[in-house]
Amino acid sequence: MAVLSADAAPRAAAALPELQELLRLIDQGGSMLHARELATVAAPAGAMPVIGVTLGNPDPSVPALGFIGGVHGLERIGAQVVLAYLGSLVRRLRWDLSLHQQLESLRLVFLPLVNPGGIRAGTRANPQGVDLMRNAPQDADRGVPFLIGGHRLTRQLPYFRGPGGAPMEVESEALCRFVREELLGRPVAVSIDFHSGFGLRDRIWFPYARTRRPMRHLAEIHALCEVLDQCLSPHPYVMEPQSRHYLTHGDLWDHLYDEALSLDRGIFLPMTLEMGSWLWVKKNPRQLLSRHGMFNPLIEHRQQRVLRRHMAWMDFMTRATQSAFRWLPGPDTRIDHGEQALIRWYRRTVR
Repeated sequence: MAVLSADAAPRAAAALPELQELLRLIDQGGSMLHARELATVAAPAGAMPVIGVTLGNPDPSVPALGFIGGVHGLERIGAQVVLAYLGSLVRRLRWDLSLHQQLESLRLVFLPLVNPGGIRAGTRANPQGVDLMRNAPQDADRGVPFLIGGHRLTRQLPYFRGPGGAPMEVESEALCRFVREELLGRPVAVSIDFHSGFGLRDRIWFPYARTRRPMRHLAEIHALCEVLDQCLSPHPYVMEPQSRHYLTHGDLWDHLYDEALSLDRGIFLPMTLEMGSWLWVKKNPRQLLSRHGMFNPLIEHRQQRVLRRHMAWMDFMTRATQSAFRWLPGPDTRIDHGEQALIRWYRRTVR
C-alpha cells in the first residue's frame, strides 16, 4: 500500500507543481505503488520531501531499473520526463496485462525530484548552493575545467561541490541510499538520470566523469548500445562516456558505480541522458532571454513533444533491463565487445 497520498505535504505540493503531480500519481497508483519519504529538505518556501516510488517485484534476484530526475533544479524537463513515464505506467496498470506480467520479473524505481528546493527556486544547486552532481567525495584523476568541473571556492559560484570534508548534502545522501537499497547488489541493475544541457544531440552518458579510463563493464555497455541500434533505429541518441567531453570532481554516479564494484555482486550500469537543449533554442531563439529557456522547452507543444520523444527509449530500456541476460555478453563474446568498445569510444588500436 502506498504510504503517501495526494494530501501529503500540501503546502510544499502547492509551491511545486511537479511535487503535486507526483503525489497525484502515487494516489492514483494505489496499492500497486509503494512510496516513501527519503528525506526532508529545508527550503525558503518550506520543508520539501524527497520521495522515492517503487513498483514491481521486490525480490533482490530480479533485474531493476531506476529513473532519476530533478538533480539540477534549473533543468525541470528532466523531472517532467520521469513523471511523464511514471504517469504512463500508472495509467497502464489499470488495463495492461502485459505490464503486470512484466513487473513480475522486474523492479522499477523512481526518484523524480531529487532537488525539490532547487526546482522551486529555479537554481541548478540545492538551497544550500551545492551542485549535487559535484557533491560526492572523489576527485578527478587529472585537471578539470575551471568551475564547470566542480570547485570548493564559494557557494556564490555555480558548480560548488560543498565544503571540503563535509558530509554529502541531504539530497545526495537520499539518492545514494535509495540506489543502495533498490539497485546495488542485484544481478543486473540500470539507472537513468535525466538532465538537459547545451548541444544539438541527445546524449546517453555512462561512467566515468572523473577519469578517461574505461569502466569495468564497458563490454556490457557496448552490448546494450548494439541492441539499441538494432532495435530502436533510427533513434536520436549518441551513446558515449562522459569523459569524452570533460572531467568532473564529485560525480554521484561515479561514486555509486565504484561502490557497486566494491560489493562485487552483480552488474550496475548507471547512465545519464543529456537532452540537447539547443534543439529547443534553435527553434525559439527568444528562449535565450530566460535562464530557464536555456535548459527547458518553454512552448507547450514543444514540451509535450520532448516528453513523447523519450517514451519509446524509456520503454525500450524497461524491456532491455528485464531481458538483460539475453543480450549481456557471455565469456565467449565479452572480449570482442570490449575491443569494439575501445575502438568506438576510446580510439585505441587493440592488438
